[in-house]
Amino acid sequence: MGAQWKHAGRIENSSKRGALISKLVKEIQVAAKGGEGNARLRAAVEAAKKASVPRDNIDRAVKKGLGQSDDAVEYELVTYEGFAPHQVPVLVECLTENKNRTASDMRVLFRKGHLGSIGSVAWKFQRHGLVEASHVDMGIDHEAIAIEAGAQSVDVLEDPHKKSVRVVCDITDLDAVSKYFLQAGWNVTLSEIAYTASSPVSLEPAAYTEVVEFLNEVDDHGDVHRVYAAL
Repeated sequence: MGAQWKHAGRIENSSKRGALISKLVKEIQVAAKGGEGNARLRAAVEAAKKASVPRDNIDRAVKKGLGQSDDAVEYELVTYEGFAPHQVPVLVECLTENKNRTASDMRVLFRKGHLGSIGSVAWKFQRHGLVEASHVDMGIDHEAIAIEAGAQSVDVLEDPHKKSVRVVCDITDLDAVSKYFLQAGWNVTLSEIAYTASSPVSLEPAAYTEVVEFLNEVDDHGDVHRVYAAL
């Protein structure tokens, strides 16, 4: 679908284990602010478990998000807009406790591209709800479940061990769709508001490789939460 740059395989294959755990734990802490049992928190915890994040780390993050810890850190969501090399539109969502530091780092990272102002590329993307879920039954009718849940579209993800799908829905239906899949026996690993490019950019192989390297460098930054590119 091309909505989010960091594809699923990159999480499992990441060589930077410490940075990965930090990002997953940060997402749990932020999601927990919505209260225990919300769809985003459930998905964040499942994603952390999938990446083998220690249970103690998960529990501490939940407590911090719920305000039950003395050392809780307040993270703020900040979105940066700009262009990767070859004028590929990019949206970068960051979770940070220091906006000045993050802004400075983004300016450095975007030297290979162009950091724009608010609204410069956001209009090139559409916002929607995004749910990723899996089921042990490879033969389960995922399309019927998606329709019943109220999804707008559903795609099957590559997974040789289980039926895995990515579902797009209206933002207002995100929580309901996530809960429906859970109640139907699916394991929900992602439930969030995401972006999809309205007009993806086509590139030659060499240019595509250059953009990939840029996106990977941005995505590796500790404050970066999500990267969306028009590819």
